[in-house]
Amino acid sequence: MNRNSARFLSILSVLSLAVVVAVTAFGQTPSAQQSKAEHLDKQQLNVLIASAKTPAEHQRIAQFYEAKAQDYRAQTQQHEAMIAAYKANSSLSTDKNRASTIGHCEYFVQTFKEMAVKSHELAEMHDQMAKAAEQK
Repeated sequence: MNRNSARFLSILSVLSLAVVVAVTAFGQTPSAQQSKAEHLDKQQLNVLIASAKTPAEHQRIAQFYEAKAQDYRAQTQQHEAMIAAYKANSSLSTDKNRASTIGHCEYFVQTFKEMAVKSHELAEMHDQMAKAAEQK
């Protein structure tokens, strides 16, 4: 393979990675749940958690946590796509660089998966609290 062909393949690999990341990142459309949750900042969340009594208040918290879980799932998918792209890129300078970048993404895949599970669990708990508040 001549030098121009190798350079072309290197550029093509980088562009492929950029396309995969962009499609993954921007392919997610915000749901109604996410847009509601976006208006709840950390301070508002803490105040709401400390004072929630009504079904609507608990439901708002549940929606916040479910939107967070969806966001974490999307970030998991982004890092999984990056792993595939890094594995497909034969032009990474060393095996150490490849292992390091893949290891970085694998760490975030695991972390975001766990965060998604925990956020979903919190959403379910607040759904249950909303149901209990309806019965009062």
